[in-house]
Amino acid sequence: MNEKEQKKAAKDFAQRWQGKGYEKGQSQQFWIDLLVNVYGVEDIAGFISFEDQVHLDHTSFIDGYIRSTRVMIEQKSIGKDLRKPIKQSDGSLLTPFQQAKRYVTELPLSQHPRWIITCNFEEFLVYDMEKPNGEPEQIFLKDLAKDFYRLQFLVETGSEMLKKEMEISLKAGELVGKLYDAILKQYKNPESPETLKSLNMLCVRLVFCLYAEDSEIFGKHRMFGQYLSHFQPKDVRKALIELFQVLDTKPEDRDPYMDDDLAAFPYVNGGLFADENIEIPRFTDEIVGLLINGASENFDWADISPTIFGAVFESTLNPETRRSGGMHYTSIENIHKVIDPLFLDDLKTEFAEICETKVDKTRKAKLEQFRDKLASLTFLDPACGSGNFLTETYISLRRLENKALEAIHGGQMILGGVIPIKVGIGQFYGIEINDFAVTVAKTALWIAESQMMHETEEIIHADLDFLPLKSYANIVEENSLRIDWESVVPKDKLSYIMGNPPFVGARLMNSEQKSDVLKIFDGVKNNGNLD
Repeated sequence: MNEKEQKKAAKDFAQRWQGKGYEKGQSQQFWIDLLVNVYGVEDIAGFISFEDQVHLDHTSFIDGYIRSTRVMIEQKSIGKDLRKPIKQSDGSLLTPFQQAKRYVTELPLSQHPRWIITCNFEEFLVYDMEKPNGEPEQIFLKDLAKDFYRLQFLVETGSEMLKKEMEISLKAGELVGKLYDAILKQYKNPESPETLKSLNMLCVRLVFCLYAEDSEIFGKHRMFGQYLSHFQPKDVRKALIELFQVLDTKPEDRDPYMDDDLAAFPYVNGGLFADENIEIPRFTDEIVGLLINGASENFDWADISPTIFGAVFESTLNPETRRSGGMHYTSIENIHKVIDPLFLDDLKTEFAEICETKVDKTRKAKLEQFRDKLASLTFLDPACGSGNFLTETYISLRRLENKALEAIHGGQMILGGVIPIKVGIGQFYGIEINDFAVTVAKTALWIAESQMMHETEEIIHADLDFLPLKSYANIVEENSLRIDWESVVPKDKLSYIMGNPPFVGARLMNSEQKSDVLKIFDGVKNNGNLD
């Protein structure tokens, strides 16, 4: 079912159930109709269970439970206020949400729901148990035709691929954290800002090399790890310095007499290896073991999610985040809650409508125009952090472009050495005050670009050259509260502003941050106090 069809199905469902809703007699019909006809569930009997027993001081029943997506449903009759307490059989007064939470306490931990939905046939309140004290999302039956995507989690298991990407990305962050800590001990002045800046850049370079060897950007699997394995630990520092210089030098400008194993590395470009003044300490047996055996030989970096890993990487290595013990990370799911209704849903609907065009020549012409439209859009995240909003948006647009390419060429090989890709990371702009986060964001976008190029190669059955890096991420290191945003991207060129702004309470702000906020909100009354 495409999005246009699903939207119509949601509209029909809302019309069927308008004004209906008796808890005991129609709850199961309601949910079966919703899951089968709007969300396409086929094996409904195996997908959702009704009236599962739960033993409190008496036997109660869970109205609905979806095991695969960890959703618990507490259903009430039409007209019931979902936020008001209802008298229970034991005399207690509980809201439907509190009633569901009481059931949760009696379930095995493995069956605890990620989502609790309370519903009265007219309204859905969706509680995310990752934020048990947060406000629920409110969705009305009458609005389901436009809001159906907000209940998509009912049937999405987080896909095995997304789970795998999450596991790989967290494992990668753990490896990088171990490398970071081990290398930091080797610096002469481990607390100095210059040391930390050098170490952060060194880790970014190592991660790029590890990803490049596993995704075969370097042309050969484990090329980086095998190169380092030729050296004793005391010589690895010099070997890395020489390698970084080679990666930043065009083949025609290199020493013609350099060793073959160095000469085999490609020219990267993009500025990642340009600074030769970063401080690199001596490597120990422990560091070399972590790098060659742990990170290179026994870990595959090719399947990391650049969206997730960018945030994990930045949180792992950012000194400020490490000190605070926190991780500033917006999940892919929550990113889509912003970008889907903002522009992505409309683009997907437009693509689906174009694909329904009957005349082949007309359809292909419209698809090419659609690709041109995708390539014309520009995006700004004014507080981009490690770039996960920009990265996920880029991936989403490139996947749409890949679908358009597949629809145009039908899986046939594109000849003539033409690179068919139009969407590029040059369409994405960001502002970020932290220099390390800027570097991570650019690297995440490059990794995303590489992964999307591989997907395009599979569609057109042709090899494309990723290196040298030809496109650049327009992410600047600035204070977004002070810089003129038009100096980053002109407003007449900008299509969308998006992101997750860094909300910092006044008590946690330093004097400079408080000054910035007062300049922006000068004259605006606020119950809080920045003094």
